[in-house]
Amino acid sequence: MRKIAILITNLGGPLEQKDVRGFLYNLFADPYIISIPAPFRQLLATLISTTRAKSARKNYAKMGGGSPILAETKKQALALETALKKAWPETIVKVFIGMRYWHPFIKDTITDIHQFGSDELIILPLYPQFSSTTTLTAIQEIKKRLNHDNVNYTCCYAKHPLFVQAQRELINNALKDKNIEDYRLLFSAHGLPEKIIKAGDPYQDQVETGVSFIMQGLESADFQVCYQSRVGPLKWIGPSLDEALAKAANDKKSVIIIPIAFVSEHIETLVELDEEYAEKAEHLGIEHYIRVPTIRDHPLFIEALVDLATRLINKEVSPIGDGPCSGYKYCPKTNCKNKINGNHDVAL
Repeated sequence: MRKIAILITNLGGPLEQKDVRGFLYNLFADPYIISIPAPFRQLLATLISTTRAKSARKNYAKMGGGSPILAETKKQALALETALKKAWPETIVKVFIGMRYWHPFIKDTITDIHQFGSDELIILPLYPQFSSTTTLTAIQEIKKRLNHDNVNYTCCYAKHPLFVQAQRELINNALKDKNIEDYRLLFSAHGLPEKIIKAGDPYQDQVETGVSFIMQGLESADFQVCYQSRVGPLKWIGPSLDEALAKAANDKKSVIIIPIAFVSEHIETLVELDEEYAEKAEHLGIEHYIRVPTIRDHPLFIEALVDLATRLINKEVSPIGDGPCSGYKYCPKTNCKNKINGNHDVAL
């Protein structure tokens, strides 16, 4: 029987209070996050992780002491493996989890995959939109550790019909029994420094074009794309969620927040969106502040991942097409069907 390993990857997060500083160091020591020479980057990562650890621990304490991202990813992995076993009855399939900045680390998971001994490895990053700061850094870390001849990955799926449909369902659930004219949909994505986008990162295009696909089924709704989580002195892409909330308040609109770039609950949703931005909305006089849950293990999202994995093992082109990112420096240009090894490694 054919034997296939599936690797799903995400940022990861501290599991306990004692993990917070180490997680922050790993994050800020990544050259795709802070692009300065190694000795200075490591010193800066030490400084940032030390100074931010205390406040970060307080926020993680609100979630039980650590991030829920691994627990949520395990649910996604179980749902995906169950669905793949039904879709591929003649195949032995196992889904592995590899995190970029905390346990289970990618390097350890790659060891487990080698022990599993698969005929083929499929990599499904849990980032709907491609960015050098998320998908690319994960793929590069995987490449450093890998000893496998047959590896394929998908780079992005923000326009995948099933992903889009799942997001619409979540939004429609939030709009149920409400007067749509009273609300503005605010699609909030994690922001990035503007210089990263100008250097050739397709993330912003993919966020905004993906939202346009979602809105094709919600034509009567008022909406805006915005960005959250800004840190540091650099200019970030916008508008910020702060600015979007202020505009909604000025326009006498209640808001429905959709975390469009996150597929699981973690500190940016449970603390930033549910507490910090909710408090700002209240101070601005916004009457209703509703937050749509992340897509998590929504059946349609799992179906989308199954479809992507199936197309990869069958060497089919993704239904997503070239997308808005064609021509960007960091964006793979083979319809999201790429090989890590060999001539198909276009952008990475």
